[in-house]
Amino acid sequence: MRILIAEDEVATAKALKLLMEKAMYSVDIVHNGDAAWDYIQDGSYEVIVLDIMMPGKSGLEVLSLIRQNGIRTPVLLLTSKAEIEDRVAGLEAGADDYLPKPFATSELIARVKALGRRSENYNDSVQSIGNIILDSNKYEISVGKKSIKLTNKEFQLIELFILHPGQVFSTEHLMEKIWGYDTESDVDVVWTTIGYVRKKLRQIKANVEIKTMRGIGYALEVTSC
Repeated sequence: MRILIAEDEVATAKALKLLMEKAMYSVDIVHNGDAAWDYIQDGSYEVIVLDIMMPGKSGLEVLSLIRQNGIRTPVLLLTSKAEIEDRVAGLEAGADDYLPKPFATSELIARVKALGRRSENYNDSVQSIGNIILDSNKYEISVGKKSIKLTNKEFQLIELFILHPGQVFSTEHLMEKIWGYDTESDVDVVWTTIGYVRKKLRQIKANVEIKTMRGIGYALEVTSC
């Protein structure tokens, strides 16, 4: 399940990303409303978590744009504003749920999980392309009876490629989508992770390959058996 978290407090956003990734979700984080709207238009998410008070567009403004553009993805408003009128305003603007700060992390995960089950964008736990199967419950890829485990980043990388077969992603785009705006990792981590995934695909004799498009980026293609 892919989740977008828009939270202007960097430390809080990082903590939420770590929490969600431990729950086996793929997470993008942004720190202002303008970036949130850009990501929403560019990506496909099962759940969107919005802080109301953010730089640029507010969470409510982003929510209004989401609904005005016919996007039906479930939205959870996460904010320190806990007055009844604020909750009503958020729900009337099209939010599906509302969780005031501070909150119990277990409750947040439970609410996100519940919203994800209602999402029209919800993807099966199993994805496939060529002769490979990607299992999001086990975090592994397999061909026939051969399977191999993936790290969180390896999983997010191959999942992104599988959901967009043939699409070319630049190194910068992969860095931003998978490692996030405020990562302390160097861009080399993208090349390294792609190398690991390529090795694992070869180990299970996959007929798909992450190809390098010189000067452009990378794309997943089905090769001949």
